[in-house]
Amino acid sequence: MPKKISDKEFEDVTALTGPERYSHFVRQVADFQELWGLRTPDGWVSMGNDAGAKTIPIWPHRRYAEAFIEGQWSDAQATPIALEAWMDRWLPGVANDGVLVAVFPVAAEKQKGVVVLPERLRGDLERELEQYE
Repeated sequence: MPKKISDKEFEDVTALTGPERYSHFVRQVADFQELWGLRTPDGWVSMGNDAGAKTIPIWPHRRYAEAFIEGQWSDAQATPIALEAWMDRWLPGVANDGVLVAVFPVAAEKQKGVVVLPERLRGDLERELEQYE
């Protein structure tokens, strides 16, 4: 059964700083073994950061991803990605393409999330997952 996000939890978590949301993301994704991206009929949503690098935004739960659907992405759907697929296929592909990862951006503050190299996110997720072994 998917985790429910109350309005209070949603407000509290989206009000966290970027680094705090990043830590929350890593813990939640390790716990629930999935993350969320946005997909349009044309493919997965990407965006640019302030330096002009291409990033792929991801979230720890459907509700946070859906809150980011607006404007040019109004036709996007929040789509789950299994953690195993993210680690085995997505991260190597993203790294190979020179794309960065925007972890848990929030639309209300127009923040782009914490933008990291795919290798850093892999390491942080692997360290968190080690606690479950």
